[in-house]
Amino acid sequence: MDRLIEFAGHHPWLVSAAVLAALAAIAYELRARASAFAALGPQEVIRLMNQGALVLDIRTAEAFAAGHIGGARHMPSADILEATSKLKKHREKPIVVYDDTGSLGAAAARQLTAQGFTRAFNLRGGLAAWRTESLPLAKS
Repeated sequence: MDRLIEFAGHHPWLVSAAVLAALAAIAYELRARASAFAALGPQEVIRLMNQGALVLDIRTAEAFAAGHIGGARHMPSADILEATSKLKKHREKPIVVYDDTGSLGAAAARQLTAQGFTRAFNLRGGLAAWRTESLPLAKS
């Protein structure tokens, strides 16, 4: 222990850098776990869809018409705040929310959870991840 204190006294910049790196790693891990609490990959979403999950596309109407996950329902992201009244019969049902990249979908899933929806999920990576796995899109 004495040698550690002596080392820290002789190399304060090195010790400070090591402490900052450790704190950054801890913060990154906590942030990653918090944002991925309800994130599912495309294959997991397909499994939930087969079990009757409601899929919500929160992109613009134009983007939805250009291509969306089959069976998805369009709901603009602004309407997520009022989801309690619009989706009350789906409160216990799995709900998957997605956008183009997954960032807004994660926020929407957190908002749904805060409103009392017990099984709200985000498509990790959004529609980009869906396309990466060459999964089909529906057009309307």
